[in-house]
Amino acid sequence: MARIDFLGTGNAFMPHGRMHALALLDECVLVDTPPTVLAQLRRCSISPSDLRHVLITHWHADHTFGFPFLLLDRKYISDPDFESALSVHLRPGGRELFGNLCNTGFPGSLEEALDERVVWSESEKGSLEGTDWSFERFPVRHVEQTDPHGYELIHSSGFRFLHCGDSGPCEEIDHRASRCQVILLEMGIPDFVESPHHHTPSDVLAFSERHPHALVLVTHNYSSAKGEESGFPIPELPESIIQIEDGDSLEYGDDGSISMKRNS
Repeated sequence: MARIDFLGTGNAFMPHGRMHALALLDECVLVDTPPTVLAQLRRCSISPSDLRHVLITHWHADHTFGFPFLLLDRKYISDPDFESALSVHLRPGGRELFGNLCNTGFPGSLEEALDERVVWSESEKGSLEGTDWSFERFPVRHVEQTDPHGYELIHSSGFRFLHCGDSGPCEEIDHRASRCQVILLEMGIPDFVESPHHHTPSDVLAFSERHPHALVLVTHNYSSAKGEESGFPIPELPESIIQIEDGDSLEYGDDGSISMKRNS
C-alpha cells in the first residue's frame, strides 16, 4: 500500500485555512520544504528524523525556506546522535542555494550538518533508497529563474503519482499524465488573472477533460479553505476534481484501489 498525506494546500500567500503546499509520501519522503514545514510535520505527529528523502521542485521561498529549520531540528532535537542522513534531490545549483539559506539563517550552526548529514543528489531519476518509490524529474512551465520541475513518482506496486510542482499548462505534464493514475495540479490563480506560470480553474477543468482516466487533485490553491468566510471562495469544479484541504490523504491499496480520506 502507498500513502500520500497533504500537509498543506495553499499557494505562496497561504490563504485562510491553508498552509503552504506540501506532500508527504509514506511518512518519509517530503516534496519541498516550505517555511511552515516544522509546524506541518508536528501537526500530523511526524518527526523530522523520520524523513529519508526530500524532493525539491523549484527555488521559490514557499518551497525552500523551511530547509534550515528542518536541518536545525534534526541536528539538535530529533536526531542529535546522527542516526540517519537526509537525502536531498534537487537541481544543479541547489546545494549552494541551500547552503546560503542555512548560513544566513543560522550562521555557524549548520555548516557541518550540510556537509555530513545531508546526501546531495542532482540525479534526474532513480530509486529512493529505503522506500518503495522511485522518481523521474521533468521540467515544467513556471518562472524560469526558479528552475521549475515536477516529479513522476513510481511505487513498487506500479502506482504512478504525478506531482507537477508549480506549473501552468505544459506539454510535459500532459505527456506524463497519460500513464499516471493520480495527478496533483497546482491552481495558484483565479480565472481573471492571466499568467502562463499557473493553472486557473478553467485550465484544471480542461486538463481533467483531456485525461478522464486519472484522478485529478488540486493543491497550491489560491482560494480559502472550506468553511472560511474570508478571502477568495473555492471555485466551482466538477466533483471528479478534488480540491484537497490540509490534512487530507490518499491511499493506494494492494488491490489497485484509490481512496481519499478527507480531514474535514
